[in-house]
Amino acid sequence: MSLLAPGANALHCFSSSSIFARDFVTVPVWISCKRHCRFTIAAAAQSRGRGFADWAKSLGNQEPIGARIVRMVATATSSPLAQYISSPVTVLHSLDPRVKQAWLLGLIVLSSRAHAVFRLGVVALLSTAAVSCLPKRVWQDQLGRTTLLCGLLFVMAALTTDGVTPIMQVRTPPPSVDSLPPLPPALNRYSYVFFKLGPFQLTTKGVALATTAACLSFTVLQSASLCIATTTPEDLAAGLRWFLRPLQRVGVAVDEMILTLLLSLRFTGLVFDEVRNIALAVASRGVQWKSLKLRETLEHLGTLVSRLFKNLFIHAEHITEAMIARGFKGNPEEHKLYFLSRLSIKLNDVLALAALGSVLLAAAASEILLS
Repeated sequence: MSLLAPGANALHCFSSSSIFARDFVTVPVWISCKRHCRFTIAAAAQSRGRGFADWAKSLGNQEPIGARIVRMVATATSSPLAQYISSPVTVLHSLDPRVKQAWLLGLIVLSSRAHAVFRLGVVALLSTAAVSCLPKRVWQDQLGRTTLLCGLLFVMAALTTDGVTPIMQVRTPPPSVDSLPPLPPALNRYSYVFFKLGPFQLTTKGVALATTAACLSFTVLQSASLCIATTTPEDLAAGLRWFLRPLQRVGVAVDEMILTLLLSLRFTGLVFDEVRNIALAVASRGVQWKSLKLRETLEHLGTLVSRLFKNLFIHAEHITEAMIARGFKGNPEEHKLYFLSRLSIKLNDVLALAALGSVLLAAAASEILLS
């Protein structure tokens, strides 16, 4: 048990198991001393993400806005985002990265061109793959945020597509002028407008457009997250380099593009780690947010943001110095990339490609039959 006392009115306690464990983060427990020596426990957490959320719920609505922002940032970065997850090893981990990238492109094409049934099927397939291949705390966080974002997009697109009725004048005269009988009503009681609420109305066109936008957004976000979580950055770069290698004949700097992608994937993890470290550092120091005014709270948050960018620039400078020390001069023709991973097609890769081909053929056949 290690004790820290940053202030006279706070006593911070940290468990050694939560400090040195790999999957645990340190969250403070501070005891405030008031009159008559009465101690009040303000927060406690042990596990990564779940305990922090329980601590947030225990605070209730009395939490100041500054502490609420810090808590939300720490909770959002508690699970790995855009990072490789090595365990548990699943079928997706054993697939060749080129096969995964082919599936990624095929699912995006299906969500943009196929029938609505296939779009919903792609969403269900990605959700099932995430649940079966990722740890529980990871897939719950990813699916929750992605579903919330796509749900908001669906509601906004469905209600606002035909929200403003265009002002138009019919040029043809009504049938009664030409002594023609009126058109009979539809036998199946077809209705273009489902319901109307003020300036918003839900129509058939709005539902179709909202379904396409929501499914396509879910497919792009979740398939990319699933591919990054089950593939190392080196394997992703090697697979993409294999696809882009023919472009070298027309003068495209493929190696420079791959090196940029590799550095971006490596730097993304550093960004989330730095954000989480700053949020936990602020929480462990017991800042008296209730005593701060709105302007002071904004100034304090601005200082944290500037500190974040300063640390990120320091990391970027260290990466640059390491690359220069290893002989990198900025010219891709003089600096060759060597990947330790060996790409090879196995039996499970062949089966995955056959499954992708059958899904694409079924989607094309459904389009022909339904049209």
